[in-house]
Parts: sequence; structure tokens; C-alpha cells
Amino acid sequence: MTERLIHKSSNGDVWALARDPDSKLPAVKHRPNASSGGRTSYTDIGKFLREGAGGPEHQALLKLIGTLLDDAGRSS
Repeated sequence: MTERLIHKSSNGDVWALARDPDSKLPAVKHRPNASSGGRTSYTDIGKFLREGAGGPEHQALLKLIGTLLDDAGRSS
């Protein structure tokens, strides 16, 4: 899998978990809608979460990350 959808807004912006093509590290890929220019950008995951954790795309990323945790591995 090369990327995983995080969130698609009602205006057509799309965020996905992907690899930055330059660094090859996991990053958030943002593809704005065509009326915003449509220029794709990549942001480090930590920076993305620090810059606006209240947005629906940020909450969706946190939820996605949470699905990677195995409930059986949690300490009680």
C-alpha cells in the first residue's frame, strides 16, 4: 500500500498517510481541491499534528494511529 486515506473534506481537499517522495519517511500528503491550486504537499506527521490538532483531518489521523494499537497489548 502506498498511501492510506485519512480524510476528505466537503470542499474536495484530501489528506492521506503516505511516504514523502524525497525523504521516504511517513508523512501526511495533502492534495487541495482544484480551485485552491491543487498542488500536493507533504508534511512531517509530528508537525502536522502540532499545527492544528483540532481539525477533522488531524482527529482522523489520530484515530487511524489508534487502530494500529493492539488492545491485547495494553496494560491494565
